[in-house]
Amino acid sequence: MNAHLMRDEAAMNDADFSPWAAAQQQAVEAALDRWVPAAAPAGLGLAMRYGVLDGGKRLRPLLVLAACQALQGHAEAALRAAVAVELIHAYSLVHDDMPCMDNDVLRRGKPTVHVQFGEAQAMLAGDAMQALAFEVLTPDAGVDPLLQARLVALLARAAGHAGMAGGQAIDLASIGRSLDEAALRDMHRRKTGALLEASVLMGAACGQPTPAPASAVWQGLSRYGAAIGLAFQVVDDILDVTQASETLGKTAGKDVDSNKPTYVSILGLDAARRHAQALCDQAHDALRASGLGARAGALAVLADKVVQRDN
Repeated sequence: MNAHLMRDEAAMNDADFSPWAAAQQQAVEAALDRWVPAAAPAGLGLAMRYGVLDGGKRLRPLLVLAACQALQGHAEAALRAAVAVELIHAYSLVHDDMPCMDNDVLRRGKPTVHVQFGEAQAMLAGDAMQALAFEVLTPDAGVDPLLQARLVALLARAAGHAGMAGGQAIDLASIGRSLDEAALRDMHRRKTGALLEASVLMGAACGQPTPAPASAVWQGLSRYGAAIGLAFQVVDDILDVTQASETLGKTAGKDVDSNKPTYVSILGLDAARRHAQALCDQAHDALRASGLGARAGALAVLADKVVQRDN
């Protein structure tokens, strides 16, 4: 863990974190299994389940649940938010892998959805997962309608033109072009960072459904989410050139082969690694500023794991 992390924020260490994370991941997996329908018509459910079950780090759900726990929030709402954000993430990967986008054949160590089920079914599976995310967030009972609305707003903004989809558009338009670091940062804050930041804020909303925008907790968690959101993409760029496909579970070297601008191509490998660590430090600073203390322990560990991961 970050050496200068204040003692009260380091209450959760790796030995504490691992069983906590495993329990949360199991709960999310069980909920996905319940809510992603195998019986959707014409094999659509099978493609949806193939694209989202039994794979991935579940980082976004863990961020939701850790932020909710830090604020002692509504557990049912947080689980639904965790599943919803993972459905949005999974749909984006299904579409991103298609020939009209990144044209990849490997994801999470297995053939991509369009390879397994065909392009049309993959497109529909992604569409259906996106819609299901918002259905999961809006149950008939069990979650206050005002909280439902706040969660829907946070997720929709992060996934749409100002967030993930907009970042993807910039990414595709930037192939073969030179970008400076500021333009690259803007692209990745949208493409990757927005959904990670929204994961943190959705968890926080489950504990503070109507937080004051200027509150120390909300501001701190927002800055934390933004920092780890960008750090995640910087590390992705590093891993793309330093790890094998077998380790990554997806095709290594894809960015170089596609002539895409990355943090490694712009800053160099060593500088990219330093930048990732600096963003991790910013995330820890933001947690300290939030005043959550030891309650932010899981979030602190997650920040370190984002930077230290090897896949």
